[in-house]
Formats: sequence, C-alpha cells, structure tokens
Amino acid sequence: MDKYLDIIAQSYSSYTQYLLNDILFRSSPPHYNFFWMLTFASVIFLLLEAFRPWRRGQALLRKDFWLDLFYMYFNFFLFSWIVFQAGANVITEAFHDFQLAIGIDIIGIVNVSYWPVWLQLTVFFILRDFIQWNVHRALHRYEWLWKFHKVHHSVEEMGFSAHLRYHWMENIVYAAIQYLPLAMIGFNLEHAFWVYLVTTLIGHWNHTNFTLNIGFLKYIFNNPEMHIWHHAYSLPADRRYGVNFGLSLSIWDYLFKTNYIPSSGRDIRLGFPDIESFPDGFIGQSMYGVVSKTDEVNSEENINSKAN
Repeated sequence: MDKYLDIIAQSYSSYTQYLLNDILFRSSPPHYNFFWMLTFASVIFLLLEAFRPWRRGQALLRKDFWLDLFYMYFNFFLFSWIVFQAGANVITEAFHDFQLAIGIDIIGIVNVSYWPVWLQLTVFFILRDFIQWNVHRALHRYEWLWKFHKVHHSVEEMGFSAHLRYHWMENIVYAAIQYLPLAMIGFNLEHAFWVYLVTTLIGHWNHTNFTLNIGFLKYIFNNPEMHIWHHAYSLPADRRYGVNFGLSLSIWDYLFKTNYIPSSGRDIRLGFPDIESFPDGFIGQSMYGVVSKTDEVNSEENINSKAN
C-alpha cells in the first residue's frame, strides 16, 4: 500500500512540475511543449474560422465557445492533474505486480524498438486510431457509455474547440481499452508525443467551421464535411447508432460501411432529440450519467437520441 501511496504523491509532484514547465516555457526539450502547441494551434483554427468560415451565418464566438475552450484545457491538463495521471500510474504498477505474481509478462511482447522511428509512429498512429474507432462505436452502441458521450453530442454549433467537449469518463474509457494492446508493443512513448499532437490537430480540423477540398484524402482522413454528419440531430432509422465514427482516419468507416455523407451537411441541425433538457453547464454535464438525478432520462428518448 505504501508503494502505491508513494506513486500517487510522485505522480502529483511530477505532473505539476511538468505542467508548470510547459506553461512557463521551461519544457525539456523545448519543442515538447504540448500546452503552448495546443494553444497556438487553437489560435490558428480560430483565425481560419474568422477569415474563411464554412457556415457564414455562425458567429465566431459561437454558442458555448467559452465552455468548449474550458473543456479543452480541462480534459487535456486539469483532469490529468486532479486524478488521471496518478490513477493511471497506480493501475499500471498494479498491472505489473499482477504479471509478476502470475509469472507472465505481456508488456512489450512485440519489440518494435529497432524499427525506424517513422515506422514506429505510423504503426502506433494507425493501431491507436483503429482501437479508438471501435471504442467510439461502443460509446454509441451501449446505453451506459452513451450517457457519457452525449456531452460531446450536446454541441449545437460546431467549431474547433467542440473537439474536446467530452465527459471526463471518456478519458478513462479510452485509456482503459487501448492500454493493453498498445502496451504489448514496445513503442517509444517519447516519440508518441508527435502522434498525440497530430491527432489533436486532426480533431480540431474535423470540428472546425472551416473547410478545404482535400480530394481523395477525404477517404483516408476525417474531415469537417464527414464529421458534421456524425453530429447530425437526426439520421435514417437504419443508422440509429450513428455514422462516421472515425477520429483521425475516415478509412475505417469506408471499410466497415459506417460512412454516411448524403450532402455537404453545412447547415444541418446538430445535437439529439430533447437536447433542450440536457444540462448546459460544465458541472451538470460532468455529473451526467454519474449522479442518479441526471440519469433519469426517458428510455424512449435515449433510444432515439443514440442515433445521433
């Protein structure tokens, strides 16, 4: 027990120092500064939305812009500081102890450390995205997961920061499911920084009020014209659990026939049925699906809303 308490204390200390170093431009090496890279990228996307908006009738500081901006920093940094980093480190250590107890070590069972860095990053990017695509489908398919994911679908006007409006439980769900398969492969997590950065930029791009013709690449990479339909208020009955689940890559949706782009989708309504009764603030949304009072949702509305 003392070992795990030490891990928790060390996790808080190290993550606090890491975050402060990023904020104060003291990260080492300097180009591994995710805080300011995220901030700078967000400013670029805001400028693109300002000077070349896809939906010209939408205000630059759209509905819930500031809420989504808070979510962006909360989900990437504050939540990690509050609980996630310490919890993840404890669980990782507990899993290592469990392996020692049963005499089996599956961490790093596939050694890719001798591969060129570019190949490691490419495989890591593709494998991670495929796992997340399946997790995303599960968030729509299973009622208890959909309750958390509804927070993300409560966006009614799309913009880059809507990318990171999601329930804190999604951090846990994604991390828990992808941990083992990725841990079995000995990726250099220091290099994985660049995968996280690229996927964040693609996520901003998917949600931004700015579009660009990318030609045949739309069949490989997710894009605003495709992802807007994932947030559609209503979809055909045969697509009741949603469409276009890709996070960074759209190719999975084309391969597994979950793609759906009937038109440009520029001005479609977003959200889900009965969105008017959904909590509209951070606290209410963060407790949705966790506190029993907010769990009291009409079952018929739940079934219909899962289609969006």
